[in-house]
Amino acid sequence: MQHIIDRVANIKSKLEPYGATLVAVSKFRSLPEIQALVTAGQQDLGENRVQEMAEKQEHFAQYPLRWHQIGTLQRNKVKYIAPFVHLVQAVDNWELLAELQKQAAKHNRIIPFLFQLHIAKEETKFGFAFNELLPLLSSQGLAAYPHLELKGLMGMATNTADAVVVRKEFAGLKKHYDELASAGMPMQILSMGMSQDWQLALEEGSTMVRIGSALFLE
Repeated sequence: MQHIIDRVANIKSKLEPYGATLVAVSKFRSLPEIQALVTAGQQDLGENRVQEMAEKQEHFAQYPLRWHQIGTLQRNKVKYIAPFVHLVQAVDNWELLAELQKQAAKHNRIIPFLFQLHIAKEETKFGFAFNELLPLLSSQGLAAYPHLELKGLMGMATNTADAVVVRKEFAGLKKHYDELASAGMPMQILSMGMSQDWQLALEEGSTMVRIGSALFLE
């Protein structure tokens, strides 16, 4: 597992000049692989299957890990991660936001979250259109969710080798991020970039990248 430890160190060294955070995507990864991440000092881990995240969180409960929900989240599964999830990165509809508020209140927690915007050409990817967020551009708009804390935006670019397309999509997301920040919204995290495009994302202003396969392949 030394290759995992080395890759974490290598990628973090490249993120450092940008002040960006690495979220290691640990979905489908074995316990020994995750242990290697922990050994490397990696604390932010990303999962998209609720049951798998809950099981891993329990197994590694003795470590100060921060669990990120990074994929589509079904409303009926929110209750299983509400007690411990560090950041819900993929809030892509109003019904999910309401359920997060309900479950966070039950556990007397403030759950941080990101709005996911749809920036890709692919219809299989989810997220809000930017204009759908406009009703929330005030403190009153967020007042209905006192147990949630908006931290920023997340987006997934089109799965293509065309760097021009990917860069344009990331630049568009950064533009919306800046617009919301200028309107007084609490923008602290811009989560964009994965194994195949994280370097482009950094160049376009990402503050958090979600990397999986690039950490584990030997």
